[in-house]
This record gives sequence, C-alpha cells and structure tokens, in this order.
Amino acid sequence: MLRGMSNVSYWAADHAAATAWYTELLGMEPYFQMPGYAEWRVGDYGHELGLIDARYAPQPAADVPGGAVLNWHVDDIRAALDRLLELGATMREDIRERGEGFTTAAVVDPFGNVLGVMTNPHYLQVLADATPDGEAARAGHPAP
Repeated sequence: MLRGMSNVSYWAADHAAATAWYTELLGMEPYFQMPGYAEWRVGDYGHELGLIDARYAPQPAADVPGGAVLNWHVDDIRAALDRLLELGATMREDIRERGEGFTTAAVVDPFGNVLGVMTNPHYLQVLADATPDGEAARAGHPAP
C-alpha cells in the first residue's frame, strides 16, 4: 500500500520570499511553478520538495514550528548547519550524536518550517546498494 515517500511540502506565508530562499539554498530554480506553489527535485533520489502558499494550509494552522521533521542527509553536517544559519534560519537543535556515525541537527527556516540535517552511515549504505556505482555512493560521493 505505502510504496515510499515521494514528496514533502512546506508552507510559507510569503511564498515569493520562500521560493527565493529555497532557490538559493538548493542552488537551483524550481522545475515546476504555478501561483502559490513551487517544486524542486532534490537529493540522491530526486524526491520532490514542494513549497505551498500558507493561505492554502488546512486550518487551524499551528502557531509554532513543529510536526514531522524532514532530515536531509548531508556530507558535512557542520557546513550544512552553518549555511542554513547564514541564510537566516534559526537554531532549533545543535549537532547531536545519536549513535556511531549518526548525527543530527535542526533549524527553523525564515518561514517557520523545521529542517533537519543528518549524517548516517546507514543512508550511505542504502544509497550504495541502490546505485550502479555503489562504492562512490558509500564514500558519500554518488556518481554523476
């Protein structure tokens, strides 16, 4: 029944500013846009990141950041966290060891969405098993 996660969407009251912020963060323009919605394909698997104008959010809307946390796997958690903070995100949880080689951190973007970043050898192993060039992926450098 549930075949896998394919899309995550964030809400933003200032959709234009949020689209510009995520475009800078991701280093690419959205591949799809319409009024009140922008979408990028990101990451090793090309999953969809959607950004929706908050006026379309179900009510009542939460007044504090919370809910599910999407953790983005990164090669360098300190560099990723520093970049997010430089772009105007605020610290929610500093880098924390969760287990051997598994670290997480979280910020709140300027629009109230929680973004997690993580390093995890398990992610790299799963990626390696799913890609033709498994050794490069295992080392954290997927083949182009």
